[in-house]
Amino acid sequence: MTNSNTHTDEKKLDSSIVPALLNWYDHNARILPWRSEPSPYRVWISEIMLQQTRVEAVKPYYDRFMEALPDVKALAEVEEEKLLKLWEGLGYYNRARNLKRAAETVMEEFGGKIPENYEGLLSLKGIGEYTAGAIASIALKIPVPAVDGNVMRVVARLLACGDDVLKVSTKRWMTKAVASIIPKERPGDFNQALMELGAVVCLPNGAPLCEKCPWDTVCKAHYQDREQEFPYKQPKKSRKIQKKAVYLLEYENRFALRKRPESGLLAGLWEFPTFDCGQQGDNVDKILDNSVESSENVDKIGTGKHIFSHIEWHMTGYYILLQKKLKSDSLIWVTKEELEQEYAVPSAFAFMKDFLYKQ
Repeated sequence: MTNSNTHTDEKKLDSSIVPALLNWYDHNARILPWRSEPSPYRVWISEIMLQQTRVEAVKPYYDRFMEALPDVKALAEVEEEKLLKLWEGLGYYNRARNLKRAAETVMEEFGGKIPENYEGLLSLKGIGEYTAGAIASIALKIPVPAVDGNVMRVVARLLACGDDVLKVSTKRWMTKAVASIIPKERPGDFNQALMELGAVVCLPNGAPLCEKCPWDTVCKAHYQDREQEFPYKQPKKSRKIQKKAVYLLEYENRFALRKRPESGLLAGLWEFPTFDCGQQGDNVDKILDNSVESSENVDKIGTGKHIFSHIEWHMTGYYILLQKKLKSDSLIWVTKEELEQEYAVPSAFAFMKDFLYKQ
């Protein structure tokens, strides 16, 4: 279902709907750690963490991050390895690297103070229109929109509009529509209310909770009983499946890690030695420079799956207790404690870590 012929006058929002939304937010807003003190830094960190990640999952990471790096100076100066360890489990690690680069820019070009205008925020690495809008409106009370997937879903249903929400042109007109009704006196609350509505009422999967919505009487999709037809997204191409073999190699109570290439998937992060299955059967000695004696047992320890945007990894894990240490410059050997405290291993390998920590 698409509706590319939606009339211009049907792509506008009426400011008369704002009071009901703010009243609903005043009575239903979730208590979240970054809302208690919405400084530019705290809002920035929370918004970057919340990209591609659920609120409940973010909470413990946010608290830990703020304790370790309480301000922009600490973020600018932190070693990348420590930063990635703090981020471990959140995924999309370039978000963390971009945070550090932006913090360095703030220290070098803005005198250590996060810019207090929309354009300045937008100039920082990793901050796009949505994040700049969120920081500016929530922390600085500037009436600019912050339109994310939650907001687009609400607008699409509110107007019963079938424009493809994955298109830039759709986000552009929705942003303009939202901007036209932002109340100057409460821009941050309005943006958060709209996002909150999309997160807890106008749900992305399954039926929306229309009986709890402050806009149920003005929502066109609800009136037409077509809520689940919106938002419309052009179907994506199916993801390519890659089969991988992952090895947990142990020698004298230490375990092998190696760093992934500096570009591509999971760039620059630590992994258990991982190979395309096309390179091997169970003959690990043929993979690791013929360093593993063929007499050593290779135990299958489980399987895992990890989904990237266009690729799926289907992984099989193997464990080998080595009789001699591998001679490989690409491997380092760490204890369980070091792995837990110092090295950022992506959640793609969680099934391997689960096995290791249960030993």
